[in-house]
Amino acid sequence: MHAFAIVAFVVCLVAGAWQLGVYDARQESERADRQEVPTKPLDEVWGPDEIFTARQQMRPVTITGEFRPAEEQLWVTGQEHADAGVGAWLVAPVMVDGSALLVVRGWAPEPEGFPEVPSGAVTFDGVLQPSDEAAGRFDPDSRTIGSVRIPTLINELPFDLWSGYALADDDSVVPPGLRAPNLPEPDVSWTAGGQNLGYSLQWWAFGAFVVFMWWRMGRESVETARERLDRGDTLAS
Repeated sequence: MHAFAIVAFVVCLVAGAWQLGVYDARQESERADRQEVPTKPLDEVWGPDEIFTARQQMRPVTITGEFRPAEEQLWVTGQEHADAGVGAWLVAPVMVDGSALLVVRGWAPEPEGFPEVPSGAVTFDGVLQPSDEAAGRFDPDSRTIGSVRIPTLINELPFDLWSGYALADDDSVVPPGLRAPNLPEPDVSWTAGGQNLGYSLQWWAFGAFVVFMWWRMGRESVETARERLDRGDTLAS
């Protein structure tokens, strides 16, 4: 019984780990597929009067527009950078098709002045993001805010805004001395490969059941032996 329990438990443990490995591989494959989405011109995937949907989220695009004056930029505080901790994003409005698309140009340890912007019509790559949920109050004096929340900023800035924003993915628009913003990993649903995850949990449940049955049968055997001893019987009888 002991040998069978050990073998059955090891089989369940290994099978569950293998299915979990298959699930992880499926997640990585799905993430890689999303990273390979081709870059398209902005006007082919989104318009200034359209709401931001899942179709636009994390979409790499080529943006062609004209930066507003440098003094109209703003700082978004409390933003993490993978290599440098918490700081602030420099965000610039870029006029595209008559409305301003907010573009995160770079990251700095703390807000400090507003660097110059590219002049004339420029073309650069970016990754689209939806409006942030949380937001603090916009301070017009320091031109700082706690997040890129479009509904808040649309009431503070003197021009129409697109319903989402973009993270610059092009060194040509990142100011000297600032770090390029981190691009988030593609969001992959946990349900991708969910069947394998379910199989993994099933195998581990079987393993737990094997341990429980081993414990129960062993306990019953010990109790039966003790009862015989209490009656004065020998184990052989």
